[in-house]
Amino acid sequence: MGDNNTKKQEILEAYQFRHATKSFDVTKKISDEDFQFILEAGRLSPSSIGIEPWVFLVIQDMNLREQLREVSWGAQGQLPTASHFVVILARTDVRYDSDYVADQMKRVKQMPDEVVQTLQSRYKSFQESDLPMLDNDRALYEWSCRQTYIALGNMLTAAALIGIDSCPIEGFDYQAVNEILEKEGLLEDGKLRASVMAAFGYRAEDPKRPKTRKELNEIVRWIK
Repeated sequence: MGDNNTKKQEILEAYQFRHATKSFDVTKKISDEDFQFILEAGRLSPSSIGIEPWVFLVIQDMNLREQLREVSWGAQGQLPTASHFVVILARTDVRYDSDYVADQMKRVKQMPDEVVQTLQSRYKSFQESDLPMLDNDRALYEWSCRQTYIALGNMLTAAALIGIDSCPIEGFDYQAVNEILEKEGLLEDGKLRASVMAAFGYRAEDPKRPKTRKELNEIVRWIK
């Protein structure tokens, strides 16, 4: 029990430590080992039907960062200063009968053909009826985006646990960012689109005020 209590305290302290860092100390860089740990937290994240519909673009090229800064009002301080800057891409080719889903089941999960056929039928029903998305490419993309936020949250927490600052970023022109990345050949001919950004590094200064949140009893409802 003692070890569990220590772990719980460490995790809560990490959440208290984490804040949306607007500007990073440019003299401090995250080690390769530490950043691989953050990426691994993203890689091991859960996703709906285990589809892993994400790609993590780690953008260290400062010229490309500057192009993104021009169309990212929410990353003005982070793009020039972050040790590591990530654009998380969401897959658009996630139909139940797509080559991507087939590859995920056969190569990645190493499922036998009969299992693949059974699951494809189940996934078809899910995408047709349970959470309808087959008639709308936007809905398929948004379904993928929701999965990327699971990975994002785990990466932010992993970073905080080892004393690394971060900032999730949605404040950007999605069309313009996609156009920039497409010109760089990073979107697999439309099979990927930008979902969310995240900056990582070490804070240039401490937050000006302590973290504030609603009390637990304001947001939890027990149904007994």
